[in-house]
Amino acid sequence: MEWGRRWQLQLSEAHWLGLSWPKEYGGRGLSPIDVAIFNMEYTASGAPQPVNRVGLNLVGPTLIAHGTEEQKRRFLPKILSAEEIWCQLFSEPNAGSDLASLTTSAQPVRGGWVLNGQKVWTSYAQFARWGIGLARTGPELPKHQGISFFVVDMQAEGVGVNPLRQMTGEAEFSEVFLDEVFVPADHLVGDLNHGWEVANTTLAHERGTTFPFKEQILCQLYFGEVLRAAQASGQLLDALVADRLGQVYVELRLLGWTNLRSMSQLARGINPGPESSQVKLIWSNLTQRLSELALDLVPTDRARQRQYLWSKSASIAGGTSEIQREIIAGRILGLPRQ
Repeated sequence: MEWGRRWQLQLSEAHWLGLSWPKEYGGRGLSPIDVAIFNMEYTASGAPQPVNRVGLNLVGPTLIAHGTEEQKRRFLPKILSAEEIWCQLFSEPNAGSDLASLTTSAQPVRGGWVLNGQKVWTSYAQFARWGIGLARTGPELPKHQGISFFVVDMQAEGVGVNPLRQMTGEAEFSEVFLDEVFVPADHLVGDLNHGWEVANTTLAHERGTTFPFKEQILCQLYFGEVLRAAQASGQLLDALVADRLGQVYVELRLLGWTNLRSMSQLARGINPGPESSQVKLIWSNLTQRLSELALDLVPTDRARQRQYLWSKSASIAGGTSEIQREIIAGRILGLPRQ
């Protein structure tokens, strides 16, 4: 983590982060196409990803779209420098796929709110200085209303973080407990009881801007490695192996074309919408299929074993595949709800 902070600080000082952010907040004011090209070239170079990914990819764009001028001035510079790491306090034990069912409460008190509840699958929680969190402020309202979007101090009294060990042996995620956690009034982002609209901006960026271009390149690089391994071992002559490689190649092309469509929309000033669910769904299927094929070709490779285990989370993290299909069916195809 400390090495990652130093690396990101160097990127920040050279103005290679927040490229689409306005110049007054430390960005370059570049177009979405410029940013996508940079992300693809940066990933292809093999350089390490910035450590403050939640801050850069999710928090920054959300604050730029919905935050007050004071919030932007206070938080954005330290996101770029990695001086302050961020996490995302959205999912709960009984509100992951159906996020609007969250039960974390925010009770008004003098000077702000008091939060009580539990969050889970929170990346970087053990390192984070701040978190963006959703809490219910209007329990009498319909579930998609009555939710508010807060900036939560992860060092505040009442915040508990418990890392969760995965089957890879790592602990990338944590569960977070909020016990009478005070949030000052000026840490509300957007309007009271309208946090769902703010959260949709966050979720759209999680699925449809930086994420797909980086993951597309990573999958292309891994596919090249797997293809070379199949050729070197003679397994490419196996019709079943060749067929599986062909399927992955087709899905890679689909991901690439879908990303180009998203890039075209961004260039025309159209923010990420439900189409980002298509990108997430294609990537989830692709990364699992590719990881399984890679392990079948070389079962003893420990890196491939780890990648195979990790890939199982691809259809859960960032919104389950079932939810992505629901979004595609309802918001793109106009099909009736089940």
